[in-house]
Amino acid sequence: MKTTIIGYPRIGNLRELKFASEKYFRGEITVAELEAEAKEIRLFNLNLQKNSGLDLIPSNDYSFYDGVLDTAFLLNAVAERYTALKLSVLDTYFAAARGYQGEKGDVKALAMKKWYNTNYHYMVPEIDDETTISLVGTKPFDLFKEALENGIKTKPVIIGAFTFLKLSRYMGTKTAADFIEQTAEAYSAILIKFNALGAEWVQFDEPSLVKDLTEEDIQLFTSLYEKILPNKGSVKVLAQTYFGDVRDCYQDLCSLDFDGVGLDFIEGKQSLALVQANGFPKDKMLFAGVVNGKNIWRNHYASTLLILDELKKHTEKIVLNTSCSLLHVPCTLSNETKLADSYKKHFAYAEEKLTELAEIRKITVSEYPLETEEYRRNAVLHSEPRSGRNDAVREKVASLTAQDFVRLPAFVVREKIQKARFNLPLFPTTTIGSFPQTADVKSARTALRKGELSHADYENLIERKIAECVRLQEEIGLDVLVHGEFERNDMVEYFGECLDGYIFTEKAWVQSYGTRCVKPPVVWGDISRAKPMTVRWSVYAQSLTDKPMKGMLTGPVTILNWSFPREDISLKESALQIALAIREEVLDLEANGIKIIQVDEAALREKLPLRKSDWREDYLDWAIPAFRYVHSGVKPETQIHTHMCYSEFADIIRDIDDMDADVITFEASRSDLTILDVLKENNFRTEVGPGVYDIHSPRVPSKEEIKAVIGKMKARIPAEKLWVNPDCGLKTRGNEETIPSLKNLVSAAIEVRNENS
Repeated sequence: MKTTIIGYPRIGNLRELKFASEKYFRGEITVAELEAEAKEIRLFNLNLQKNSGLDLIPSNDYSFYDGVLDTAFLLNAVAERYTALKLSVLDTYFAAARGYQGEKGDVKALAMKKWYNTNYHYMVPEIDDETTISLVGTKPFDLFKEALENGIKTKPVIIGAFTFLKLSRYMGTKTAADFIEQTAEAYSAILIKFNALGAEWVQFDEPSLVKDLTEEDIQLFTSLYEKILPNKGSVKVLAQTYFGDVRDCYQDLCSLDFDGVGLDFIEGKQSLALVQANGFPKDKMLFAGVVNGKNIWRNHYASTLLILDELKKHTEKIVLNTSCSLLHVPCTLSNETKLADSYKKHFAYAEEKLTELAEIRKITVSEYPLETEEYRRNAVLHSEPRSGRNDAVREKVASLTAQDFVRLPAFVVREKIQKARFNLPLFPTTTIGSFPQTADVKSARTALRKGELSHADYENLIERKIAECVRLQEEIGLDVLVHGEFERNDMVEYFGECLDGYIFTEKAWVQSYGTRCVKPPVVWGDISRAKPMTVRWSVYAQSLTDKPMKGMLTGPVTILNWSFPREDISLKESALQIALAIREEVLDLEANGIKIIQVDEAALREKLPLRKSDWREDYLDWAIPAFRYVHSGVKPETQIHTHMCYSEFADIIRDIDDMDADVITFEASRSDLTILDVLKENNFRTEVGPGVYDIHSPRVPSKEEIKAVIGKMKARIPAEKLWVNPDCGLKTRGNEETIPSLKNLVSAAIEVRNENS
């Protein structure tokens, strides 16, 4: 029984790629120095996997920014506005990822969306009627040869043809079906090239197969591979799926001439049943995803053996695999020097999951599996009771009734009360919450953590930064202010640190997009609020201005979705526990004079099941009420805001309206404001602020550009319901971009306001 993984984290154990890339963006290192750093990370990862005993080691799972964007450049699917800049290939690539504003031109970045049900984001390729899909890049072949030169024959990984076409955005009249021939030729060329290079396996990632498929989708998939696979030669081709099961196309998938099929037995609710009911082809290898690639808890070997024992009834050709790429977990536990062993022994990051695969193989080939040391040690670990139980919290959750999730009076009544209370102008301006976390803030936080700065001195610095931020916003002319969130390391980790039941890591960084990395906290036990978390800073900020100051919180669903969740209780139970704590904070803010409270649910869409049949019972029926419970106890004159970003909202827009917030801000700038038509079609009740510019790009939008965006908005949304704001928090930007952008935003709003008066 062989072992493999779908992919490995590419950021480096200590985020080396992030820091090198950002230096390159600032012009502090050359392209040669950036590529040298990237190569060092790649070779370290390859040797680590080789030394772990992994049989099939992936290559081309590395990316400077995003794997889907890599595939677009590989296949010549690059919008003309980027190639017209006449930059180097790498800088053209970064322009598509981040936008570009300089002497060569001014272009926005590609749209960015959530990667299925994860917190990773991918860049959306654009295909227009003039696009010719063809193999023009060399990256997968270069990385295969690089590994080979270092003594490692790898399994190249490429986004599959079907998934690439399904994830792309079609800008003209043509659809995915119009590109079948070109795409099939390009992927055939990939296989022919790998044949020449001596590859044994090529992995085509096809996660889009786990979504709800139409007959048209299945026809697209089969048409592509009926044309591609005859060109595979001696190369074995793996169709790798993840994030769910392939119930809509299992037999179609198995009937094609793939040499291996990868199935997810962690998130795939019906994966095992599909094999049991239909068998598995004798001429194929089953790549069994039995090690969780998304969460950090140790694998339960007893449960895994039950799955493998059942699979062995249908095939002996099994390769032990992860359920998805290890991109979604941190690199290694070896850097967790401050985390107690009593916690660490329960965790497996990417490096430790390599060990788990090796141990599972050893156990399965043993004559007496249950007597192996590896199995016994694992069984003892999983039999140990964990600390963190809070019966009072569990009783509160159990006692909740339907009325607890309803805010009174109704929205239409509250809206009139709030209009009278705040008397805001037409198109009120605000920001999403955070302001740039400058070097002095970051260094002070580091000094505090190291004991080099007293807590009192740190808090004095935070007060100074808040005061500066309030003055800046008043000078710019924003209508509703924020305190800037300088005290927060992260919008989830900060709250986790203030809640009982969470534990925190030191170096558990995970890539969210590009150079953006997050360090998710871990839900260890039952969650409760030990003390107020934000009241002091919000009250202080409000004392500095007569304008409304938003209290800023993260919602229960986002806190849960951006944490590593428990596996011993349901997500619903965890979400409601967090909702209890956030509700207490909301009521405390209101009691202390904060009139507008924003409860961000940036990740609401993130864990929505990929199949619509699972949406209600498995998610929406508890996620929406969890948010409603947070604010159901506030007074009618208190205005509740929320924020959502980088997701597709059209199909759950009625559920979003049912969250019963007073104002919702959306990411919209990278998706060309397509959300506007959806809001109009559904008679969206809630006041809205679709983002007027993209904060994830370093470019500064002009006043005219923002005016044009507001014009599109007010053509679809009643003016009295429209807010003007950036599309996300400003934490990752610098003041040199933020200040002129916000000045242009306010100027644009004032001009449009005057034109409408």
